Amino acid sequence: MTRQEQNADVSRAFEGLADEDPSVRLRAALGVGTTPDPRYVGKLVERCAVEPEFHVRDMLTWALTRHPAALTVPRLLGELRSGRAQARSQALHTLSKIGDRGAWPSITRELLTDADDEVARSAWRTAVVLVPEEEKPALAAVLSTQLGRGRRETQLSLSRALVALGEVIEPALRAAMTAPDPGVRTHAGATERLLRDPEAGFEFAIEEAKRVVALGAGGQEG
Repeated sequence: MTRQEQNADVSRAFEGLADEDPSVRLRAALGVGTTPDPRYVGKLVERCAVEPEFHVRDMLTWALTRHPAALTVPRLLGELRSGRAQARSQALHTLSKIGDRGAWPSITRELLTDADDEVARSAWRTAVVLVPEEEKPALAAVLSTQLGRGRRETQLSLSRALVALGEVIEPALRAAMTAPDPGVRTHAGATERLLRDPEAGFEFAIEEAKRVVALGAGGQEG
């Protein structure tokens, strides 16, 4: 293939990634991942920040994983400082799929406690993938500050991340179980149950933890 033909292919791919039809964007992302080219990396990262369709974003991430980490990771790390929540969230998600542990220092406390739930959830999942063994207790301590946050989907994401760290989370959970906020105590108790019995299911663990917290409050009032 001549240089001119290659350039034409790249131009067509760029047009496809920006097409109004999501099925066209999906095919374009698939094509870019099937035939990687360094020229695609910047456009893929840019598109991740604005793509409205989940399944297309997933294909964009896959396409990025098909390119060398030396090209993709620096661009993704730059997105972590973006003012656009989707840019931060999708960059984190893609970093978790690439799995380059050199990105770990960029998973900051600020991202782990991001005000946007989707960004925070992506940061939790990514942190668990990239964290060095010796950093796990410190990560558990930061994640435990988010116990009781958000709706069930967010709480489930946090519990899964904590449980994935293993027994190092136990001191943080014990501390959280004495928190003034009953929501924090309930979430900590449910996470502790899932650590002991991963098959218990989150809803069951939450309801059981609620009963424990209610009994404890009743005992204190009595």
